[in-house]
Amino acid sequence: MSSGIVGKALLGGALALAISASASAETILRVASWVPPSHPQNSVVWPTWSKWVEQATEGRVKVKVEYGLGHPKTMFELVEDGVVDASWSYHGYVPGRFKLTSIVEQPLLGVGAEAASVAHWRVHQKYLKGAQEHDGLVLAALFTHGPGQIHMAKPINSLADLKGKKIRIGGGVQGELGKRMGVTSVGAPATKVYEMMQQGVIDGVFIPMSEQKTLRLNEVAKHVTALPGGMYLGSFSMFLNPDFLDSLSDKDRAAILSVSGEKLSAMAGRAWAKGDTEGYQSARDNGVSISEVTNDAPIAKEFARIAADMDEAWIESVSDRGVDARAALDELREIAREYTPE
Repeated sequence: MSSGIVGKALLGGALALAISASASAETILRVASWVPPSHPQNSVVWPTWSKWVEQATEGRVKVKVEYGLGHPKTMFELVEDGVVDASWSYHGYVPGRFKLTSIVEQPLLGVGAEAASVAHWRVHQKYLKGAQEHDGLVLAALFTHGPGQIHMAKPINSLADLKGKKIRIGGGVQGELGKRMGVTSVGAPATKVYEMMQQGVIDGVFIPMSEQKTLRLNEVAKHVTALPGGMYLGSFSMFLNPDFLDSLSDKDRAAILSVSGEKLSAMAGRAWAKGDTEGYQSARDNGVSISEVTNDAPIAKEFARIAADMDEAWIESVSDRGVDARAALDELREIAREYTPE
């Protein structure tokens, strides 16, 4: 064999080894998700963060989203147990564990998801993280969905019309609102709402407008009552397994955390807010009747009366957590209402 051929063979072998070494050095960060792929969390939030992670780690860590791994309330345990490396979920699905996170869900905040999400993260970092409600996890983000509204199979003229109606309640503050309105609460994950509405198992649902599109509620919930600022917000987190992070180099661990936190919280809230805009349009395009309630309308005043003492009730409910809940709530509202996107 000529020296040229030998040289090319050695070069080819070295290249193959280099490629193999590069591939083996690549770490896959497995994420569990539970809403449809078309949902903003899966079509925007995870893909955007995935790009951030890959860029920040110079390609050494890549994110893979997986579906069908269980009920959203089990996501916390899946990550804690190392079944997957990261996930996200709604705090209201695990009410015994998460109490402080409902600070952002309190009625009458009057802002969208991005402002609320940024305030949620900042106030948690300053006031709430010491209570260790996310113990066993590394928080990547805190965010909210858009303002929750009333989606019904049949129209209502007042909140009193909801009394006795079967309403899907996802947990959190909406559960207390449902109780005060006298509804018959039906528990189920959001992914089951379409089927339950279609089969007449429930009469309606409290949920943000984005789900008119992503969960196809425009087909089964043809009447929406949209209160100014909504009734409540929903608190979510994105989180990582600490052992997974510890398995990375200090450089890559720091890189992943650098594209998380407030930056990720704001992006998630922004994506969900955009989903609300698309949900409104989808509802209109599909003939959904949307009653846009004004601040001086009787139904808005009715809601304000229902929600009047909920601040005090929440502060009392978290008195065992050892935090200054009143100061945290006041500051969250100040941050959210003064927030302007960059």
